[in-house]
Amino acid sequence: MKSNSFYGLMAMVFLAFSCSEKQQPVKSTKPMTILIQPFKDFSSENVLKTAEGIRKIYPNIKILEAIDFPDNAYYKERNRYRADSIIKFLDSRTKDGFVTIGLTSKDISVTKGKIKDYGIMGLGYRPGKACVASKYRLDKKNADEQFFKIAIHELGHTQGLKHCPEKTCFMRDAEGGNPTDEETDFCPKCKTFLISKNWKFNSI
Repeated sequence: MKSNSFYGLMAMVFLAFSCSEKQQPVKSTKPMTILIQPFKDFSSENVLKTAEGIRKIYPNIKILEAIDFPDNAYYKERNRYRADSIIKFLDSRTKDGFVTIGLTSKDISVTKGKIKDYGIMGLGYRPGKACVASKYRLDKKNADEQFFKIAIHELGHTQGLKHCPEKTCFMRDAEGGNPTDEETDFCPKCKTFLISKNWKFNSI
């Protein structure tokens, strides 16, 4: 009887450990894909220019067909689109292993502190699966280069990067202005972080 009880107990212990091993999540080694999601107001020419810039830093990208804004994103009082609503919409469409960046030329905004509707150039979850960049507030003479920097900044946030104190880093805080012309690259610290996320860096 004691022998049967002992073997029964050992069988239960074995089963318990077997089940716990099966429940452990398996880390994926597949590289992340950046989904470039233009909204219908954003020209196909600008989509290709932005994609070209992103691809030089992170080559694993896919361009999606242009779509309409979600209905709940429009803020009629200011004729703007709410960036937080856009991100939630994009996030809901983004599967694990992907990050989506929405591209628009419309004015976008978000609540900032006591300011209910604060105009911005971009917004991204940190970390997260979605972000959005707008060309609306950029200088026309250098808008393409500036827009790429806004896009790569927001993608950096999705990977977990905070704002950076380095004035020439893409992750610099705009602080209500447009300092993109002073930005030249990710600083060494931010770059090292992104390399750990399998980002590749070539000449920009």
